[in-house]
Amino acid sequence: MPEVGETYITPRTNPFLLGHEEAEKFLLDAWKNNSLHNSWLFSGIEGIGKATLAYKFARFLLSADQTKKEQYTSLDIPPDDKVFKLVANNSHPDLKIIERDYTDTDRKKILKAIKDGEQLSDEELQGLKRSAFIRVDDVRTINEFLSKRSSQDGWRVVIVDSIDDMNASSANAILKILEEPPHKTVLMLISHNPNRLLPTIKSRCAKLNLKPLSDANLASLLRRYRPEMKENEIKELAAICSGSIGKALNYADNNALARYHELEKLIMSGNAFKLSDLLNFCDRAVADEDSYELAKSLLLKIIRQLIHQSGKIEEISESWDEALKIFNETESLNLDKKQALITIISNLCKRI
Repeated sequence: MPEVGETYITPRTNPFLLGHEEAEKFLLDAWKNNSLHNSWLFSGIEGIGKATLAYKFARFLLSADQTKKEQYTSLDIPPDDKVFKLVANNSHPDLKIIERDYTDTDRKKILKAIKDGEQLSDEELQGLKRSAFIRVDDVRTINEFLSKRSSQDGWRVVIVDSIDDMNASSANAILKILEEPPHKTVLMLISHNPNRLLPTIKSRCAKLNLKPLSDANLASLLRRYRPEMKENEIKELAAICSGSIGKALNYADNNALARYHELEKLIMSGNAFKLSDLLNFCDRAVADEDSYELAKSLLLKIIRQLIHQSGKIEEISESWDEALKIFNETESLNLDKKQALITIISNLCKRI
């Protein structure tokens, strides 16, 4: 399904990748040496560029001349290249993308926009909802794709973003494909949590684990993607994003620094915290799902920092275990989110 009217940056349209030069060279060398594995598992924390790397390598495979290997020194393909544009529009005949599809309601909205020749705004695009899992029927379409010859007798590429989104049925379906991939086929599976994958899936893939980005790289990317930000905000934001540019951009767009400072001040007040301040913070934090997820992320970040910085390692570690347990129970049992935050923060304050 195309991203109608897409103007905001996505891995599929992004020509710029920073911080993973070693991984790029590894893939390039494997291609040059005719040692390219058919199946790859790109792993690492969310938002560090795994999908961007996958699309970058896909563009390279679909455009590079194998008879002139010596001329290639990088995976870069210019944005005005025909292959780049085809991949960006998800219309290259030798590329198959598997991801969670949109919900039925939002699929109808997209199809209507296409039929009417209209464009959805960036805000509308980012508000589209996807289904909970990659459907097994979507995975099975890979077989049909791989049964056909490539358009120019070259590579065929499949990107699964992400394999974490598969349920048992779709995971078993992809496993069958991994067992006997056709010649000149590359499957790239993206995973944020590889430890949760079926061992049989991991065993059939060459593994490329991408490391979190450095603060310097995060700052450089923020200057590129959010040029309106002040330098002190960039450096401060880079320091709290755990090496994830995806998280950094989300934080930048949701005023996370102000919330972070508010939460930090509340927690560092210890036993002297004001109940009204706690309740006000939690009320705003549960206003919607995005606000709650942001509050969770910031709270866990502060607890991690306190474990390293505080002299009360045992006590703060107890808060960490408690937070994970409460957040997991709140999600699995559909408990009150506001009460979860109140309990975790108030108990943490008492341990400071």
